[in-house]
Amino acid sequence: MGTSFANSKALYLFSFLVLFIASLSSPSKAFANETLTQCLITHSQPSHPITSSIYTPTNSSFPVVLQSYIRNLRFNTSDTPKPALILTALHESHVQAAIVCAQKLSVQMKIRSGGHDYEGISYVSISSPFFILDMLNFRSVDVDIEAETAWVQAGATLGEVYYGIAAKSKGHGFPAGVCPTVGVGGHFSGGGYGNMMRKYGLSVDNIVDARMININGEILDRESMGEDLFWAIRGGGGASFGVVLAYKINLVRVPETVTVFQVPRTWEQNATEIVYKWEQVAPKLHEDLFIRLIMDVVNGTNAGEKTIRATFFALFLGDAQRLLSLMGNSFPELGLLRSDCIEMSWVESTLYWTSFPIGTPVDALLSRTPQVLTHLKRKSDYVKQIIPKDGLEFIWRRMIELERPMLTFNPYGGKMGEIPATNTPFPHRAGNLWKVQYATNWDEDGEEAARHYIELTRKLYRYMTPFVSKNPREAFLNYRDLDLGINHNGDESYEEGKVYGVKYFKGNFNRLVEIKTKVDPGNFFRNEQSVPVLPR
Repeated sequence: MGTSFANSKALYLFSFLVLFIASLSSPSKAFANETLTQCLITHSQPSHPITSSIYTPTNSSFPVVLQSYIRNLRFNTSDTPKPALILTALHESHVQAAIVCAQKLSVQMKIRSGGHDYEGISYVSISSPFFILDMLNFRSVDVDIEAETAWVQAGATLGEVYYGIAAKSKGHGFPAGVCPTVGVGGHFSGGGYGNMMRKYGLSVDNIVDARMININGEILDRESMGEDLFWAIRGGGGASFGVVLAYKINLVRVPETVTVFQVPRTWEQNATEIVYKWEQVAPKLHEDLFIRLIMDVVNGTNAGEKTIRATFFALFLGDAQRLLSLMGNSFPELGLLRSDCIEMSWVESTLYWTSFPIGTPVDALLSRTPQVLTHLKRKSDYVKQIIPKDGLEFIWRRMIELERPMLTFNPYGGKMGEIPATNTPFPHRAGNLWKVQYATNWDEDGEEAARHYIELTRKLYRYMTPFVSKNPREAFLNYRDLDLGINHNGDESYEEGKVYGVKYFKGNFNRLVEIKTKVDPGNFFRNEQSVPVLPR
């Protein structure tokens, strides 16, 4: 199973513990006196050299390594705090050395798998010094079709997962995100949703085992970590509890033919009535059908005027004939035509959903270069009651006023309403009609532009207040949003963490805190929105 699945676990653990105990038995030197590079080399195994995986600012490759997995250009400026070092680990023992040295030198460790954290907290820190443990080399995808499972390492991308499954079977897939360059580590540990969630739930609902390294350097699987910790790393953010090396997933069955469509309707084309009907039917449709609703501002028919465009973007796990019959019975208002429907394989649909042209070779999923790289801000909400028509038109007028921010509604129902809210840390289950994503992209560099577009996003978020969940106003961890609160990981860490924690996790927050306090009482695994420990 690649770099992370050698059979000499006992030897690695013994070596690590000897080094770990030795490092704690002697006084810690100041960070300035023993460099992180020296420490990593000292605490690595000769059989698995670490030197080639270490990049410091004096290394000519440092900027390339840092920037290659920055997926939000807001955090790729000269003023963005830079790490003291990047470790592109090649072996489990490198991760263990990183944990030893970070504790020994009191330097914060950020863990990056795909770099898609919307707020950049896997590679940026408000604390100094810090370094990045980059998991990009932990990327194996080991598929067992007979068992209908796969071991997937944390540094693999979703595209690599989909490609790996499709290479073994046309009849299997996995419910996860629609962006193929997203890293498994962050996506799975934060919940992981995609366009099959109404049929099969989230990514975390289909994880059956994991391998991780804890604060003591022990390599754990589900049995040895225990059910509490296994529960926590499936939706509670793995980086709060340790370094997840890999997840074992259950594959799901998909038909050999699926159908997709994208149908736009403007305000002038009766979008109000059609969207209102979508609200009523989308969470109740057959679980094989997922219809995402995307709303943005476009040019109107008259020069200089703007209007709203509502785009209905669907995946149906079946052929076009069955889809048309279902839509005719449940959602005729959309006016779906046979010419709107495109049949393809499931793996081809993952390309379609990422806006690749039809006919793009499937190996495009293996590319780690995003199709679009820009500055961005994202926020999230949950809707529990249908928005009336006048409410929709109020929202649209405000969107035209703001012009740039987009809204995406992702319908729930189906399997999402059947899984108890306490099954995983992800609590947003029954009672939710759809999830909202606020998305603003811009090309202009600079702090002034960033402030402007972020404020536009916040304004739309404020305008939506009457129509979304309350007490708490819920949010999705994978749609990271530092507007919800920042943890400085000091004396007020618990209180700071509770502010955003109850929005992401609701009633599951307290259990996460208890587990965190048990497995990482010193709060070593921390970031700006990590799970805090109980106050002392």
